[in-house]
Amino acid sequence: MESYKEEFIRFMVESNVLKFGDFTLKSGRKSPFFMNAGAYVTGSQLRRLGQYYAQAIHAHYGDAFDVLFGPAYKGIPLSVATAMAYSELYGKEIRYSSNRKEVKDHGDTGILLGSSIQDGDRVVIIEDVTTSGKSIEETYPILQAQGKVEIVGLMVSLNRMERGIHSTASALDEIQEKYGFCANAIVTMKDVIECLYNKECCGRVLIDDTLKKAIDAYYEKYGVQ
Repeated sequence: MESYKEEFIRFMVESNVLKFGDFTLKSGRKSPFFMNAGAYVTGSQLRRLGQYYAQAIHAHYGDAFDVLFGPAYKGIPLSVATAMAYSELYGKEIRYSSNRKEVKDHGDTGILLGSSIQDGDRVVIIEDVTTSGKSIEETYPILQAQGKVEIVGLMVSLNRMERGIHSTASALDEIQEKYGFCANAIVTMKDVIECLYNKECCGRVLIDDTLKKAIDAYYEKYGVQ
């Protein structure tokens, strides 16, 4: 495994973002692991997070895009932190944009927060994690309504490696097939298991034999076929 991936996994654990136990996801699935990007709350955490995203986006998509779009609400700090990191690391000014849950009818009006999105803009969508692809079903129409926008791709921090809501393909593969743009992640759950299974992290073993069995059972039910 590349060293930066292991570093990022440990960073998620240290930041109390990646957890193991018994969780009910937005999709309704019961999962033995959960990732909550809302737990990144300090300046140093957001700075590091933005750098990891910027490196992954640069590796997959290069510099050929104009806007980072972070769906409300968790995507807002992700897009801001990554736009700042992109400027620092690669010297390119990327605009950030997000959607509002309610359209604003005074002052800075409209559904978008941050930069406007116009004809010809190339957009990378940035999210914390995609489990079933439901969030993209909400985001895609918003971007299309802004004009002739090219969606370059999607970047998430963790690929849960489970099937989407419409097929036995993974959520990220399903998104790529349905919408025609690439979908990538900084790390996958396979990387996480390789890094943490029966290995100490932050002073304890997070994935022992019992939890590994629960993860295996989860993938038997929801994993990519």
